[in-house]
Amino acid sequence: MTVTALAARLAAVRARIAAAADRAGRAAAGVTLVAIAKTHPAAAVEAALAAGQRVFGENRVQEAQSKYPALKSRYPDLRLHLVGPLQTNKARDAVRLFDVIHTLDRPRLAEALARAMAQEGRRPALLIEVNIGAEPQKAGVTPDQADAFVADCRARWNLAPAGLMCIPPVGTDPAPHFALLAAIARRDGLAELSMGMSDDFEIAIAQGATLVRVGTAIFGPRAAR
Repeated sequence: MTVTALAARLAAVRARIAAAADRAGRAAAGVTLVAIAKTHPAAAVEAALAAGQRVFGENRVQEAQSKYPALKSRYPDLRLHLVGPLQTNKARDAVRLFDVIHTLDRPRLAEALARAMAQEGRRPALLIEVNIGAEPQKAGVTPDQADAFVADCRARWNLAPAGLMCIPPVGTDPAPHFALLAAIARRDGLAELSMGMSDDFEIAIAQGATLVRVGTAIFGPRAAR
């Protein structure tokens, strides 16, 4: 994809975000676009940077380590989000590199992140992943466990979760799932809601999303591994 084409796609997504926020009676500035660049090369990220995008998401620590250090040196205001699963043995690497981690989903990872933050002297923002449809094959705390896990993060591990993240079950209406995530966040005093992807981010904005994770609509289909 050319730089011009990518810039046009990025502009179209931003326009859709602004329109969705307007329909919801919200300010577009209250919604951060996280451009998901997983499997796409550093050149694609650089094209998005040239078009003014500064917030990016990656699924894997190792891929991010190969792509972003040089880019961060050239664009010091680049912000990097981890949106994929995190193994405990990669916690310290994640704390070093990422500004926001969306996938805190279990006690062992909370312990590992707390330890890594103490070691690195760096505290990326943390979002708790909620398995909003209680699907057995998915990671995340179930909705009925979320309040207790937020409390444990604060009391047991001295973590300060910034918000929640979810991926609704495929083939269902996402709106009730997004509404449930927003209700849990309000109950627990959490400001950030990471919800909505290329196919449903406008619905997520209507339900209060503050972070939308958009990849395909910006970068096109994922590159084959």
